[in-house]
Amino acid sequence: MSHVRSLNRVILVGRAGKDPEVTVMPNSGQQLAKFSLATNEGYYDKNSNAWKDLPTEWHNIIAWRALAQKVEKGVGKGDMVLVEGSIRTRKWKDKNGQDRSTTEITADNIIVLDRRKDGAAGSSYAPDRSRRDAFPEAGSQGAPPFMGGPEGDEAGFEEDPF
Repeated sequence: MSHVRSLNRVILVGRAGKDPEVTVMPNSGQQLAKFSLATNEGYYDKNSNAWKDLPTEWHNIIAWRALAQKVEKGVGKGDMVLVEGSIRTRKWKDKNGQDRSTTEITADNIIVLDRRKDGAAGSSYAPDRSRRDAFPEAGSQGAPPFMGGPEGDEAGFEEDPF
């Protein structure tokens, strides 16, 4: 028998593609926050002497319970965030009986690294300061990143959250 363990751990740094949507699951009463996260990569092309961007990758992020509440109050569209969690692929049948699947990151930890500033170039985003100022940013004194995530079983997966 092998003593080798496996690990399902994801760390992403990117910009929130939309303000989080928070719902309460009807059967369990658990809060669920969901938002998209865009990550970009690229490389330096020596032949053209220029930076080449690769296509943007979009990730579905979900956060449960207390973490969902903090995401709702502290994360907004355009914010640069670090998401730490695990990757999950779920399968279900839709209303028409078709097989569907989705891949999402179940967050354990989220840290806001940088907020989209008011009047940023090309942005019409105007954050609601009353909602978002209570959320600690990375590096603020005495404000550790918030933690959360599924506790115990995965009873919260009652329906497709996206």
